[in-house]
Amino acid sequence: MKASSIATKLFSQREKINDLGIRVILVPFFGIAIPLLTRMVPHNQFTNWEIKLSYLYTILIAFVIYEGSRFLHFTLRTYFDWFNKPVKKIVALVITIPFFCVPVSMLMLVGWYHLFMNGIVDWKTVKLTSLIILIAVFFLVNLYETVFLIRDLANDRVTQEQLERAKAEAELEALKNQIDPHFIFNSLNTLSHLIDDKPEKARLFNDNLADVYRYILQNKARDLVLLREEVNFLESYFLLLKIRFENAVQMQITIPEEALDQYLVPPISLQILAENAIKHNEFSEASPLLFKVEIKNEELIIYNPVRKKTLRRASSRIGLQNLKERYKLITSREITIKEEEKDFTVILPVLKIT
Repeated sequence: MKASSIATKLFSQREKINDLGIRVILVPFFGIAIPLLTRMVPHNQFTNWEIKLSYLYTILIAFVIYEGSRFLHFTLRTYFDWFNKPVKKIVALVITIPFFCVPVSMLMLVGWYHLFMNGIVDWKTVKLTSLIILIAVFFLVNLYETVFLIRDLANDRVTQEQLERAKAEAELEALKNQIDPHFIFNSLNTLSHLIDDKPEKARLFNDNLADVYRYILQNKARDLVLLREEVNFLESYFLLLKIRFENAVQMQITIPEEALDQYLVPPISLQILAENAIKHNEFSEASPLLFKVEIKNEELIIYNPVRKKTLRRASSRIGLQNLKERYKLITSREITIKEEEKDFTVILPVLKIT
């Protein structure tokens, strides 16, 4: 479909408005009320049928003026709008509406005098009636513009929300896609190290790696998982670490059994923090690295001691940054990172299942 046809279709959809009430009630009301106000129809001189026919004719005038003004108004909306060209919009309405309404009103009113008053035209009444019709038309135009303005503001708000949501989803998808290469890169490095130093453990590591990566693939498309699933995944990941580092790494999880099925967290959150602790700290069997996870006041508290490792190149900290941004996009909450001289603590808010 061409861009112009898409634009036309969108515009036509935006311009649709349910104004049946105006056509059925308000227009006939003006068609009767204005002649009554100007006393154009001499009730004391006309028969009942003449009065009825007179008002049918004035209602016809109201419909002709209304439909013509409505067409002009909708046409002008294709060229001017209040947001981008408010002054030009006002000038266009002030010029075009009177140039249509006044001549047509006077012509049809003169026609009424020829039909019902033997061609004797009361020009004073014609001018007054035309002026009131013009005022009524501007009232209706203002009513339409108010309805359109409110609707356009609502549409713009919805559109903006949709754009922000689409942007957030795109950002979240990009962050999820960063998890795979980051995890695979580190795992392959570990496997390479085992093949060289401990080939008998390389096969065991490879088997466990398949289970861990299966969890990543299964939950990559999910925004939230049960805390139990995430803790089980962390334990599986820690088995990989134990294969390589044996007793040099330890983990302590202090979470009540019932809490595991009561809370949700973004997937692969704890693994990133465990990986971060291993990457940035020195440890050995004589001085093992303890990775602790506990829950307090609907917050996961993840702790490890700080024993800074000298890295050959500065860390990009992509893991922590990824976690912060994913948490904010998924939960609209911020994680807390406390890096002190001896302790490194990360606090992750969890979502309670309602």
